[in-house]
Amino acid sequence: MTTDPIDPRADHLRLLEALLFASQTPVDEAAIRARLPEDADVPALVAELEAHYRNRGVNIVKAAGGWTVRTAPDLGPRLKLTQKVSRKLSRAAMETLAIVAYHQPVTRAEIEDIRGVVVSSGTLDLLMEIGWIAPKGRRQTVGRPVTWGTTDAFLLHFGLAAAGDLPGIEELRAAGLIGPRPEAVLSETGKLAELPLERAADEAADDAAAEAEAEAAAEELGRSAQD
Repeated sequence: MTTDPIDPRADHLRLLEALLFASQTPVDEAAIRARLPEDADVPALVAELEAHYRNRGVNIVKAAGGWTVRTAPDLGPRLKLTQKVSRKLSRAAMETLAIVAYHQPVTRAEIEDIRGVVVSSGTLDLLMEIGWIAPKGRRQTVGRPVTWGTTDAFLLHFGLAAAGDLPGIEELRAAGLIGPRPEAVLSETGKLAELPLERAADEAADDAAAEAEAEAAAEELGRSAQD
């Protein structure tokens, strides 16, 4: 059995081709010569390989002082990939989202009143950019503040058919997400002293319950988002 003799030039081309495909960076002439025989005509080999790939899906191009393999320019736009990057929401954002979900339509001032801290505009902007909340009109009060509510994207992400399917306060308490809270102690100084004590106590209890619900709902939404 006889074997055909190996064509040295074809062998040089195969080696050059493999070298360019294997390298993550452009390969200069010195690096090519280090792997080919001394009598190899490197410029001619590169030119031949370049012509061979000119009309193919990848091209041999010169870049950064060497040669490398690149996707054909006309195919680049058709190969773009969209990659989603997961970002974990801050606790402030999750609490704000929970308050909007349970108290919608709700104004920014009402969110701040329930959380007890100022809500940065960046938090609302982030939730709106994600697509989980959206303006729901204006409250017909002084200043006509914007009200916020959840969107269909919010329902889809958390697997809810409607906002009414959110777990209620009793469900959260039964799941152990809401523990016993200390009784609110009211000071009888300042403006509180001017209010009926029974009414002030009821409002404080409502605020405490709302805050507990917001914290628990934020934890629940956080778990759902991670799942």
